[in-house]
Amino acid sequence: MTRQIEHALAWRYATKQFDPNRKIPPEIWAALQHALIMAPSSFGLQPYRFVVVDDPAVRAKLLPHAYRQRQVVDASHFVVFAARTRLTEHHVDHFIDRIVEVRGGARESLSTYRQMMIDSLVVPTAQSRVPHWAARQCYIALGFLLLSAALLGVDACPMEGFDPAGFDEVLHLPAQGFSAVVCCALGYRLDSDKYAHLPKVRFPSEELIQHV
Repeated sequence: MTRQIEHALAWRYATKQFDPNRKIPPEIWAALQHALIMAPSSFGLQPYRFVVVDDPAVRAKLLPHAYRQRQVVDASHFVVFAARTRLTEHHVDHFIDRIVEVRGGARESLSTYRQMMIDSLVVPTAQSRVPHWAARQCYIALGFLLLSAALLGVDACPMEGFDPAGFDEVLHLPAQGFSAVVCCALGYRLDSDKYAHLPKVRFPSEELIQHV
C-alpha cells in the first residue's frame, strides 16, 4: 500500500492536455464523487457545492473565463468547487437534522454543538469570515479528489487560473448562495503533453518537514 501511494503521487501531475475522446468510466467517476462527499470539513458542515459541468455548451461559455485553457472543454469531467458565501441557522439546523437521521439520538443532545456553530459562523460578527472559511474547506475536498484520482489512474489538473465572477455568472452561483473558488479537470492525458514526462520538482523533506 505504501508503494502504491508513492507511485500514484509520482505518477500524477497537473495535466495540461487531455484526450477529448477518452471518458472516465461511470464506476470510476462514482468513486471519485464519493471521495468528494467523504472529504472532511470544519464542523462537518460541508459548506460547498461541487458543480460537475457535463454540458459542452456550458463548458464553452466557461472557456473564455478560464483564459481559454483547453482543460475546461477537453477533459472528461470538469468540477467547479463553489463555497458558500454565508451561513444561516437554517444551514446549521439542516446539518443537525442530518446527524440525528444518520446516527440517531435526541436532537436536544446536540444543542451545545449547534450553538457553537452558530456563534462561530452565523452571528453577525462572524459572517464576514464565512467565505474565506468555506473556501478553505473546498481545498480539503480538492486534495481528497486529487489523491483518489491518482490512485485510480485518472489524470487531473487543479485550476485557480480563472475569473470567479465569470464562472459565477455562467453557473448562476450567487443566486444559490455560492461562489466559485477552484476547479479541477479530470480525464486522461495525451501522450503529447510534454509535462507528463518531466520529473517532479519538490524541495527535499528536510526543508519542508520539521520535527519539534
